[in-house]
Amino acid sequence: MLQQTPGNNNCYICRLFFLNMNTEESLLSKISSPEDLRKLDPSDLVKVSAELRQFIIDSVSINPGHFGASLGVVEITVALHYVFNTPYDKIIWDVGHQAYGHKILTGRRDKFMTNRKYKGISGFPKMAESEYDSFGTGHSSTSISAALGMAVASRSKGETRHIVAVIGDGAMTAGEAFEGLNNAGIAKSDLLVILNDNNMAIDPNVGAMKEYLLDITTSKTYNRFKNKVWNMLGRFGRYGSKSRTLAAQIEAGFKSTILDRSNLFEGMNFRYFGPIDGHDVLHLTKVLEDLKRIPGPKLLHCLTVKGKGFKQAEEHQTAFHAPGKFDKDTGEIIDIPNGDSLPSYQEVFGKTILELARRNEKIMGITPAMPTGCSLCIMMKEMPERTFDVGIAEQHAVTFSAGLAAQGLIPFCNIYSSFLQRAYDQVIHDVALQNLHVVFCIDRGGLVGADGATHHGFFDLAFMRSIPNMIVVAPMDAMELRNIMYTAQLEKNKMPFSIRYPRGRSLIQDWEKPFEEIEIGKARLLRQGNDIAVLSIGHPGNDVAAVVKKLEKESLSVAHWDMRFAAPLDKEALHSVFRKFKKLITVEDGVLKGGFGSAVIEFMCDNSYNAEVKRLGIPDYFVEQGSQEELYHECGFDQEGIEKSIKEML
Repeated sequence: MLQQTPGNNNCYICRLFFLNMNTEESLLSKISSPEDLRKLDPSDLVKVSAELRQFIIDSVSINPGHFGASLGVVEITVALHYVFNTPYDKIIWDVGHQAYGHKILTGRRDKFMTNRKYKGISGFPKMAESEYDSFGTGHSSTSISAALGMAVASRSKGETRHIVAVIGDGAMTAGEAFEGLNNAGIAKSDLLVILNDNNMAIDPNVGAMKEYLLDITTSKTYNRFKNKVWNMLGRFGRYGSKSRTLAAQIEAGFKSTILDRSNLFEGMNFRYFGPIDGHDVLHLTKVLEDLKRIPGPKLLHCLTVKGKGFKQAEEHQTAFHAPGKFDKDTGEIIDIPNGDSLPSYQEVFGKTILELARRNEKIMGITPAMPTGCSLCIMMKEMPERTFDVGIAEQHAVTFSAGLAAQGLIPFCNIYSSFLQRAYDQVIHDVALQNLHVVFCIDRGGLVGADGATHHGFFDLAFMRSIPNMIVVAPMDAMELRNIMYTAQLEKNKMPFSIRYPRGRSLIQDWEKPFEEIEIGKARLLRQGNDIAVLSIGHPGNDVAAVVKKLEKESLSVAHWDMRFAAPLDKEALHSVFRKFKKLITVEDGVLKGGFGSAVIEFMCDNSYNAEVKRLGIPDYFVEQGSQEELYHECGFDQEGIEKSIKEML
């Protein structure tokens, strides 16, 4: 039996895959770059697609990552690299977690077992990683804007370069996608947008755009006539550009007549083609070859199935978006034992907001396309009329929440920390400036692990604490999260709240206790001490508590404060600390520049104290992927780093 050892991680999946087939017959084993792919006969592409899909299944079942999205674009991936001259021609994958097949075909097959691992390859396209990764796309809906920029740059430099944006997995619901379409339609640049329409983000797509695409894809009259127009366009195309233009005008006119409403994309000056089967690789290559010869902005609408080729992923698309380890033969997801069955912060949020909503009819739940990830789905199941998945649209989510609050309701707006960055203006202008009672529940605060730099929640403590009127709090455990959510919805606390918590599990098992109000801006003294004071905020306080307890046995007397609030700071507690201690350490799971530790130093300066302060947190660089434990260690605020810092200062 093939054994996986630290020394052969990089090639483990390759060896496992190729042991299961005759390597002399395997086509994928011979593809080290798209140039190798383009040497194949078109008839070979079906076999390449099947092998690529199996390679992804074999890989992700053992080394967890995003699964369903990449399975759904296998044929699109193969066809694009076969038809276009990559990396000279540019392909932008949006969202980036659908790019596994792209990575495998572009020289990273033998490294794919390191995907999302510490010091391994990124789970998303990354310009610094490969010349084939035209643009970094960890978040969604940026591809059309970036592609337009590249197309304009190519034109200005006199280059003949094809630019392709592949947008899907819910990314077309975000505002930036429409901003890009709107601008690209008048720029007249040679740009191809491929709409990968699988009707899914992590959860099913929502909104009017979903319904519009459904109208197009289910109109039998339109689709029958579309095929005739397509054939006509192909025949006209043989006779030069004027004939192609005439055919295009005829096509656009009939599309608008047959559909109940004008084609949205045609209305933005995009030539619309489709919908076509996104899993027919041979047809895809022919269509893409045709589209290469048509100038200007074009959109190809491809219908795909998220999880295509793996039965369980097709049937349970949300669960298999990023399923963790699973049995590739049975499809059974392998649960990793959780010791004491500790609750995740996400579970605590989901159960608590439902409990609060039962007591307070003003509470509403809002999330931008993450009801399952953030656990708002718990409330959504019981109270669908009071919960809103607004699609991948963080700006809208915040201002929508502001509108609810302006009319006396209490919206709990749950957004991942890294995604909230896209709505910072709305947080300031629409919520804080008007002092509206919106409760931001900021999920995935701090280092998130394998998703890496694009998804770490580095900045929210720093950027939220700088906003007037904003309460900024980071609970240390499940009970604290529960109680601060209760506190935030009280009538007397009608102000903007920012509650941030990490991806992962709280260390308290018995957390479902009666609610207790937490005094705004009040810290907790968890342990008395005389030698040095450690001030922590949020979940890292648990590691501080463990270290302080250990050092007590070594006769080191360390005071530990759980500060809870980055704004307002507990000034009474800080006065007490600075009067007694000349050595302090601050600990946070956030960026050091402008974060909680900076707030403490600002207080020290403003009040003319003089002490030696060491800040532990996320340094001034973009931390890459790895397990949370590996990244805490790299940044120096795991238990080992905290203990080392205390001993060095003493």
